[in-house]
Amino acid sequence: MRAVKMKREHLDDFLNAIKPFGTLWGPIRHGDGFALDKVEDYHQLDLTALRTKIPFKKLLFPPRFPMFSFQENKITPMLDDLPRQVIFGLHPCDIHGLMILDKFFTMHYPDPYYLERRRRTAVIGLSCLPDERCFCKTTNTHYAEGGFDLALTDLEDFFIIWVGSSLGDDMIRECPTLLEEKVDHDDLEKYVRWRKRREGAFKSQMDFTGMPSIMELRWDDPFWDELGEKCLSCGACTIVCPTCPCFNVIDEIGFNGTDGRRMRHWDSCMFQRYSMVAGGHNFRESRAARLKLRFTHKLQAFVGKFGEPACVGCGRCIDTCPVGIDIKTVGLRLKGEEVSA
Repeated sequence: MRAVKMKREHLDDFLNAIKPFGTLWGPIRHGDGFALDKVEDYHQLDLTALRTKIPFKKLLFPPRFPMFSFQENKITPMLDDLPRQVIFGLHPCDIHGLMILDKFFTMHYPDPYYLERRRRTAVIGLSCLPDERCFCKTTNTHYAEGGFDLALTDLEDFFIIWVGSSLGDDMIRECPTLLEEKVDHDDLEKYVRWRKRREGAFKSQMDFTGMPSIMELRWDDPFWDELGEKCLSCGACTIVCPTCPCFNVIDEIGFNGTDGRRMRHWDSCMFQRYSMVAGGHNFRESRAARLKLRFTHKLQAFVGKFGEPACVGCGRCIDTCPVGIDIKTVGLRLKGEEVSA
């Protein structure tokens, strides 16, 4: 992986030069937070944004989209009109979240809808400084050495741009006059000082060591019922989580009774009907059972399948849950600490 240098004043020109690679999406302030939105004006981009309310996953498997249309004797896939897009400003934790989704949607049962969107998407990472909700240092997701095409480290008056793929190399070749190939000793010294400052800025911690075994031992712990009484089953935690992939599939039938579309839309394991099966039986009728399912997936099952927890320490669930049931609350309770929702 090589690095080049770009003056901060050239950012707009750089973004303009990479227009051929797709529609630009980036963090834009909306009210008291940030949204990952289409960028119409480069001045809308907010490089200080730490986390968007809804993560990048909405661009790789949208909240609702048609899979194919069907007539009585014909099925027509709907994969041809997918847009090319550039996602700008993903922080290291979100890049790790992206790599987790890549594993989930490609390793065992390749999903053509995800794969095609992923193929048409360029990823540009951006450095950040943590706030009190960031605990990505303890999940070892606070730096990314892959999963991106380009990654920008913001050193105030210039960026160091890390080239992570052949697509990223193609992108910087579109603007050779804006870049400096040589990153000198003073630049590296500034980068090292910035890394030390960032390392010391993390305040929040969460130790996931041994969590699969702890989950097993605390399977029948009464604290699940305690949290279940307070959970609203709103599903907000799963909607904002960058690694939650659950969806449902529904056929929409036209008035003639034969034509229609098969639609995919986001679902949540926190919803009451998520585990309902034919005949009306529900395997997880109680909120406590649904909470246990969610955190079993995050902290135990995903580790067994893919070797890492399905949490990147982004802090979105901490930001979002109205009653304080989040990955840290549950993790600390599993570790034996008294933390109330």
